[in-house]
Amino acid sequence: MKRLFALLLLAAFSMTHLTACNTMAGAGKDVQKVGEKVEEKAEDCKDAKC
Repeated sequence: MKRLFALLLLAAFSMTHLTACNTMAGAGKDVQKVGEKVEEKAEDCKDAKC
């Protein structure tokens, strides 16, 4: 019984941990895209003297 409980606990922890990693990776990509857009806008304003 203890072994079954330990395996279930390990499976639950693994699933939540892996899901969190994927979520953080997606958030990182979103932040990177926003940063690229800000850089592009800054370059446009620098060239056009906004």
